[in-house]
Amino acid sequence: MLDDLKFIHEKDVADTLGIAERQAGQLSYEFEVSQEPVEAANIVYAGMGGSALAAVVSTSWPGYDKPFELVRGYDIPAYVSDKTYFIAASYSGNTEETLSALAQAESKGAHIAVIAGGGKLVEIAQEKGYPLAILPKAEQPRYAVLYNLRALLQLLVAAGQQPANVVDDLAAQEDFLRNSVQPWLATVPTANNLAKQIALECIGKSAVIYAGPKLFPAAYKWKISFNENAKQVAWTNQYPEFNHNEFIGWTKQPVEKPYAVIDLRSDLEHPRVQRRFEVSAQLLSGMRPAPIIVEVQGKTVLDQLLWAIALGDFVTLYTALLNGLNPAPVDLIEKFKKELG
Repeated sequence: MLDDLKFIHEKDVADTLGIAERQAGQLSYEFEVSQEPVEAANIVYAGMGGSALAAVVSTSWPGYDKPFELVRGYDIPAYVSDKTYFIAASYSGNTEETLSALAQAESKGAHIAVIAGGGKLVEIAQEKGYPLAILPKAEQPRYAVLYNLRALLQLLVAAGQQPANVVDDLAAQEDFLRNSVQPWLATVPTANNLAKQIALECIGKSAVIYAGPKLFPAAYKWKISFNENAKQVAWTNQYPEFNHNEFIGWTKQPVEKPYAVIDLRSDLEHPRVQRRFEVSAQLLSGMRPAPIIVEVQGKTVLDQLLWAIALGDFVTLYTALLNGLNPAPVDLIEKFKKELG
């Protein structure tokens, strides 16, 4: 089925596989932002769903030399003050939780910046003169995560919260990412296509994706992509925390475990984390499905994050097609927003 290009084109009407193939270009997109340096003791980023993904990635690469917190909700931390650099991000620009958080940050006198594709956030930023990065049009926020990451880094660099080289470092990975996705394209047969092979293992199962701390942002992106692309329930967790609780959960009930376990393994993780993957797989043999082991490629943490995120995109898009679905729409989320009022 996944080697039938006619079938793929009929189902993938939004060309999400094409979006996944072309996403490397997002790394070098130049945002027009006007941001002055700020004195900040901490950084707070407010965003939900796909709009939070870039912030999750940024905690692993490039990381922060001061406190950084991601707010996924209506309320901001009590410590937010005029020493806080506050970034409000929403692809639609109308996310109510983010708008609520922004209003609270304004009342605390925080330094404000905005990342949005339109809506009320753009209106507020333009009206009040906040630094603004306008995201290009995308089919869904989850398909714009690298645009969002680039925008975030440009704002942080201009604000003096990251060294200037991180933007160039991100753009320099464009060729690496473009080349990395070639073996996963629809024209590559299943026999030689890792993404198609993993998708076939995931049909009819709930995916559980594990990673160490460095690659956990990629595992979280896989979880979201299984939910929104494939319309399948998925979970994620990270080592070493896994071994302190969830590890035991695999040993007993339910006896029949309809899950696909996926390990995103990195040779850049702490040696003890790498060992934990191996020992856990040995001790859980016969008590949980054998993990699909993905040896993530790349020489740096940034390489590996980009590689793993892109592979997850292709895996979940192929899983959606195997489910007979168009991967792009998230109709139930839109209906929920309307019902919520």
